[in-house]
Amino acid sequence: MEVSYLAIGLTLAYLLGSISNALWIGKLMFGIDVREHGSGNAGATNTFRVLGKRAGFLVLLLDFLKGLASAGLLFFQDDLIVGTSEFRNYQMLFGITAVIGHVYPVFAGFRGGKGIATLLGMVVGISWYIAIICAVVFVLTVWISKYISLGSMIACIVSPLAVRLIYGANESIFIYFCGVVALLVIYTHRSNLKRLKAGTETRFSFSKKPEIESIK
Repeated sequence: MEVSYLAIGLTLAYLLGSISNALWIGKLMFGIDVREHGSGNAGATNTFRVLGKRAGFLVLLLDFLKGLASAGLLFFQDDLIVGTSEFRNYQMLFGITAVIGHVYPVFAGFRGGKGIATLLGMVVGISWYIAIICAVVFVLTVWISKYISLGSMIACIVSPLAVRLIYGANESIFIYFCGVVALLVIYTHRSNLKRLKAGTETRFSFSKKPEIESIK
């Protein structure tokens, strides 16, 4: 891949990730900064908690599309063959750059979310097989525990095992990448881990009224 395309692609991926959907939807539609309420994160989970289901699903979709689009940037170059290990390796690089942009967005004072929806979009762009396995694990964990944070961490922990199962040991870079991402996700959820240990982590429920009602 040409250095110029790599530089432009990584820049675009980071800028895509830096679009803080939770922040802008909160400000434009409700006149509030979601980072000042709930968990303090500019992500889909906190948007559900603070602004309700409609805004939460919109942020979830848009954050997911950021990751998907970042992995799709590779389809505009001619040097790599789609579906090869090398192609996936660059998709991982572009995708994780978008996730970094989501966590540390230049457009929002470097205060973003935890990047789970963007990460899922990236994984779908790389391999929908792996995405389905991780999504099932996430849904089952949240359904049983009612903790979004726990579901996110366990799904990421399962991801390297899923890659090993689907692609075999030859995709070592993909496996190690998923392992590193799992560690990073656990790190970004360290405050959630403390609350889980203390029994004070907020349980997720679609029936729960959004905090915006109490704010008003």
